[in-house]
Amino acid sequence: MTLNSSQLQLEAKLFKGFGDPSRLAIIESVSKKPLTVTEIVDATGLSQPNVSMHLACLLDCGLVLNRKDGRNSFYELSGSEVKKVTSLAQKIVSQHSKQLFECTRY
Repeated sequence: MTLNSSQLQLEAKLFKGFGDPSRLAIIESVSKKPLTVTEIVDATGLSQPNVSMHLACLLDCGLVLNRKDGRNSFYELSGSEVKKVTSLAQKIVSQHSKQLFECTRY
């Protein structure tokens, strides 16, 4: 069995979507309930332009959805699988935090 190069490239691209602390903070903030940009700014402490830039990336990658309600736009996770990935990442980090902290390769 050979590994599918195209599939591996897409999977690596997916993890790049999760690979920024600001994007992870946004994902965490909208994992509980849909939020507006202002609410995400308040929840994360990030600047509004920074949140908007990262939301555009997360939208393009399909990790979050945008739902308009009147004059407001609400952002939410695109599916329960996204929350499962972050939950699994948190579990892995708790189990291997020392090794991850000491890792110098990336």
